[in-house]
Amino acid sequence: MNDESIRGEGVKVTRPNPVPLLLTIAYLAFVSLGLPDAVLGVAWPSVRETFSLPLSGLGMVLVGTGTGYFLSGLLAGRLVQTLGVGTLLTVSSALVALSLFGYSLAPVWPLFLLCTPFIGMGSGAIDSGINAYAASHFPVRHVNWLHACYGFGAMLGPLVMTGALVRSGSWRWGYVAIGAMLLLMALAFGSTRASWRTAGAPGAASAEARVGTLQALGHPMVWLQVVIFFVYTGLEVTAGQWCFTLYTEARGVPRELAGTWAGLYWGSLAVGRVFMGFVVERLGPDRLLRFSILSAVAGSALFAFGPTLASFGGLLLIGMSLAPIYPTLMSRTPGRLGEGYAAHAVGFQVSAAMLGAAILPSLAGVLAGRFGLGMVGWVTVAAAAVLWLLHETLLKLTPRSAA
Repeated sequence: MNDESIRGEGVKVTRPNPVPLLLTIAYLAFVSLGLPDAVLGVAWPSVRETFSLPLSGLGMVLVGTGTGYFLSGLLAGRLVQTLGVGTLLTVSSALVALSLFGYSLAPVWPLFLLCTPFIGMGSGAIDSGINAYAASHFPVRHVNWLHACYGFGAMLGPLVMTGALVRSGSWRWGYVAIGAMLLLMALAFGSTRASWRTAGAPGAASAEARVGTLQALGHPMVWLQVVIFFVYTGLEVTAGQWCFTLYTEARGVPRELAGTWAGLYWGSLAVGRVFMGFVVERLGPDRLLRFSILSAVAGSALFAFGPTLASFGGLLLIGMSLAPIYPTLMSRTPGRLGEGYAAHAVGFQVSAAMLGAAILPSLAGVLAGRFGLGMVGWVTVAAAAVLWLLHETLLKLTPRSAA
């Protein structure tokens, strides 16, 4: 058996070859995690018409989902220690499935809205639980490929909803179909629950299992990684959400062309994670992270200040550069912090990522409204530069045995 061993704070983290069945289920889990996330944009016009809602009603759904996601991420470490990964994934997948069925059956808007925090809580727990397990038990290349599967799931979800709208004329059947897929994932997690508990590193450090939530919050490197995830997702979502508006309203790019490049940006994240999975172990994860962040700084500068054609190239360079950062940072967490701290830190990082994806793009919008859309480019450059500084600080603080 070829084991991958890392040391974090004096605690050895051993990653044996992953169990094929669990690895397959983990890949499917990331596809299923992406399924509901991008569906709302396709379903919303029909949902809004059904319940006679204003455009602002979408914000209520996002707030409800985001709140549940954030809270579950904060509690994920304690839930993993109390329930075990297998039980947490089973219960969380079932919760998301039942909430999606609740969407499909809701006769009035308040009942539809009531389901949103439960979808957020379930999705956040799945995200935290599967990331915590993968970071400790799967080689870093697989963690990159797992996150690529999330992108494919996010691409598949809108197609399922579109098919339901075309065939049945109702958004409700789209949520039924996606809920059924999540229910199958819950059954898969439940049937392998014991394997999730027992598979993996033998002799994991028992002392670290006693790390509590408050103890983890007192660790300075935990906070540093939380801030890194906040900035990373803020950069990723700011570039993706604002590039279309920047191109069409500030640079005169036709809508069709701008939409194509916006789609290519999100596609580059998935493709980049597939490609980087093949090279990360040859370069080494920290070296790949350093190179990727510097490349993201260069891409952000081209996106912000280059002529139109160069700006398109810069946008794709941002996507390809950012692709391995989230999964590789997740994979390095147990090595830097040790298993006990990592169980909490992964959940904190997921919550921070949710906040970054909401706050930094919103800040870019406020600045663009006051000073012009060119501020979007400045925000991406600043976020990329801050991300580089934070990661360099993290490398300096990482124990030599974990580097």
